[in-house]
Amino acid sequence: MVKAKDVHKRFGRLEVLKGISLQVAPGEVMCLIGPSGSGKSTLLRCVNHLEKINRGRLWVDGKLVGYKEAGGKLYELPEPQIARHRADVGMVFQRFNLFPHMTAIQNVIEAPIRVKKTRKREALTRGQELLERVGLADKVDEYPARLSGGQQQRVAIARALAMDPKLMLFDEVTSALDPELVKEVLDVMRELARMGMTMIVVTHEMGFARDVADEVVFMDEGTVVERGKPADVLDSPREERTKRFLGLVLAH
Repeated sequence: MVKAKDVHKRFGRLEVLKGISLQVAPGEVMCLIGPSGSGKSTLLRCVNHLEKINRGRLWVDGKLVGYKEAGGKLYELPEPQIARHRADVGMVFQRFNLFPHMTAIQNVIEAPIRVKKTRKREALTRGQELLERVGLADKVDEYPARLSGGQQQRVAIARALAMDPKLMLFDEVTSALDPELVKEVLDVMRELARMGMTMIVVTHEMGFARDVADEVVFMDEGTVVERGKPADVLDSPREERTKRFLGLVLAH
C-alpha cells in the first residue's frame, strides 16, 4: 500500500529525511516512534504530498505520490490530480483542524459532498454511521467548541473515514489531549486496525504500538535506526540509540 524508496527531504539547508526506505502492506499498521525532530511527521506529510520530496520515490497503492515518471524523470502532477490521489488517504493531525462554524456532522460530510460529489442524503446517512462508530451518535449537531478534545479528535477521525480512504495517517493524534481522553481516541484506532485499515501512526504511546502495530520503526535524525516486530524493537532493541530513547520514554 505504501512504498518509500530513498526518500530525502530538506527545508533550506536542514536535511530532515536522509534516505528513508520502507513499505507497508495492505491491512498493516506501522508505528513510527522516535524523538521530536527525527522526521516522523515530515515523512507522513510526504506520503500525502503535503510536503514535496527532494529525492527518491514514494508510492501509495502502486501510484507515484504527486508525480508521474517519464524517461527516468519525475514531473509534478497538476493540483487537481494530486487532490484526487490525496482523497484516497485520510490524515488526522495533532490539532483537530475542525471547521469551528460547522457541527460535527457538517464537518464529516463536507469533503464527500464537495470532493466526491456524494449526494447530501447519502453523505448524511454515512456521516451518522461514522459518528456512531467513533462513539459520538449523540453529538452529531454539536459544534467543536462544545466538544472535549477527545471528542473533537474522534470527529476528525470520522471526517477522514468519510472519504473511504485506502490508507490512514495519524500524526501524534493524542499528544494534545488530556491523559484521560487519550484512551477513547486510541480505542477508535484499535478498532480501525482490527477491521483491517492500513495505517501509519506517529505516536509516543508505546502501549498502543505494542498492541496494534505489525511493525515498529524507530527514527532519529532523519534515518531509520531500527525496525521490526513491536516485541523486538520495544522489549529487546539492538541499537544503543533505540535503547536510550526507550529508557527515557518508558521511565515516565
